[in-house]
Parts: sequence; C-alpha cells; structure tokens
Amino acid sequence: MKLRRRRFLQLAGAAAAAPAFLNVASALDYPVRPLHIIVSSPPGGAIDILARLIGQWLSEQLGQPVILDNKPGAGTNIGTEFVVRAPPDGYTLLLVAPPAAINATLYENLSFNFMRDIAPVAGIIRVPNILLVSLSVPAKSVPELIAYAKADPGKVNFASAGNGTSPHMAGELFKMMTGVDMTHVPYRGEAPALTDLLGGQVQVMFATATASMEHIRAGTVRALAVSTTAPFDALPELPTVASFVPGYESSAFFGVGAPRSTPAEIIGKLNQEIDAALADPKVSARLAGLGGTVLAGSPADFGKLVAADTEKWGKVVKFAGIKPE
Repeated sequence: MKLRRRRFLQLAGAAAAAPAFLNVASALDYPVRPLHIIVSSPPGGAIDILARLIGQWLSEQLGQPVILDNKPGAGTNIGTEFVVRAPPDGYTLLLVAPPAAINATLYENLSFNFMRDIAPVAGIIRVPNILLVSLSVPAKSVPELIAYAKADPGKVNFASAGNGTSPHMAGELFKMMTGVDMTHVPYRGEAPALTDLLGGQVQVMFATATASMEHIRAGTVRALAVSTTAPFDALPELPTVASFVPGYESSAFFGVGAPRSTPAEIIGKLNQEIDAALADPKVSARLAGLGGTVLAGSPADFGKLVAADTEKWGKVVKFAGIKPE
C-alpha cells in the first residue's frame, strides 16, 4: 500500500509539473508560427507606422511573419479586450497606447482591468505634447498665456483630438495645475483640431509632436513649450511647461503588451528583441522622425510607467468630470 501511495504521489507531482515544463519548452521553441500585433486604432497614421516598424524588426529577428490587425472602436477598448481574451502564448500582442492609462478611470464598466489583465512586455517610444497657440493669440510664453486666459475666463477655447485623448488630458492637467478656465472643444482627430487652430477658431491646443512639427516649422502656429520635464531634442530652444508650472508632465507613451500569464521566458525574449530594435541606429532614427524618444527598459520599467500614468490621469479625469464620447 505504501508503494502504491508513493507511486501515486510521484505521478501527481509529475502531472502538476507538466504544465510548467510545457510552458518552458514552448518558450524555448518560440515562435513557431506568425505573430499578431493588435492595433486598437484605424489603419494609417503614426501608430500604424510605429507598429509596422517594430513588427518588421521582430519578423526579421524571430524568423516568423508579424501581422498587424487593426481593431478600432470604443476608445481602443475593443482591441484591448481582444488581447485580454487571447491565449497567453506570445502569439497575440497589443500595441499599448495612452488610452491604456486613461480609460481605466474614463470608462466605468470595462470588462477588463488593464493593469491586471495585460502583462507589460516593452516600451517603445514616448511622444511629447507641444503647447500651441493660434497666431491670433498675443501670448508668447506660458506665463503670458496663463495671464491671457485668466483675464477672460471661459472665453479661451482649447482643442483636442477628442474626449479622453492624450492632448485632451494635457489640457485638463494644465487647467488643474494653473487654475485657468479654458473651454474644451473636442474634435474627431488631431488633423481637424489643428485646422481650426490654424484658422483661429480655437486658441490653444496641446498637440502631439508628430502631428504639429510641420506647422511649427512653417510658422503657422506658435509653439510655447513642450510638455515633458526634459527638453525636446527636435526643438531644443523650446522651454518645458514645467519650467513655469512645477511638476507638470504630459506625454504619449507607446509599447507592447501581452495577455497576462504569458510565460516570462517569452516576454523576456520579446523585450530583448524590442530593446535591440530601439538601439539600432536606423530604427531609432525612424522613431525620432515620429517626434519621440525611445523607451528602452525591462517589462517592469514599462509596467511602472503605465501604472504611474494610470494614477495621474485618473485624478485628472475625476477633477475635470470627463465622460467618454
């Protein structure tokens, strides 16, 4: 009887260890079939360029095709939920964007919890917002803009790419930290918002560097400051908002995530390859062309960044009473 019991325990232990062994074995072989990167926005634009750039690198280094699947809708929640429900095997990845941190508070009844259900893999790039004013606005500095807005409370309109977008959050954070009263005017995307800023229909906008650089260089808008705490390499003469509003920081991060419970060995392999891409001169030059700086680091580093932004934007959403469109 003792021998039978011992044999039973041995078999039970082997059975319990089998899933872990299989996970390690599959991670060592990974990948053996195409990977999919889910992009939670429509095709085209800077996000697609970013995903294709990283996808091409991974394909070349891992020896498997990397397919981009655009799944837009519900403020990126459709694409995120698709990845949350995907098998945690490393073959379905998420292009993580700012709504990952914003939507946690903006939407009340999400079927997932991003921080719980998506494992951080790697950061890719951080894109600053640029504080722009229409040429019709007399302010030529951040303090002058604050004084201008306070002189006419509620009469200065600030544009954004839509409720809950990174430019919107940047403007609301500015209002919260300076006490100015500006009226938010949401658009369906940055392009129409910038068009109205150029035309003087709105006076202020925090625009991504990617969308605004052409207009800044052409002199059709006035750039007052960059939203990051460090100067922006592409516009080194531009001061930071934090120089005048201590503690202010607002930028759009992008990275890669995977379903929670994806084996650590697979996440580590993907992180290593993405960090190698960011160190490649050709890739880093392309990323700089998108108006950002690289976010190399460990999965934990990227996870901390998302967690910090989730806390910060949660406070802004509640302060401003923002609701999804």
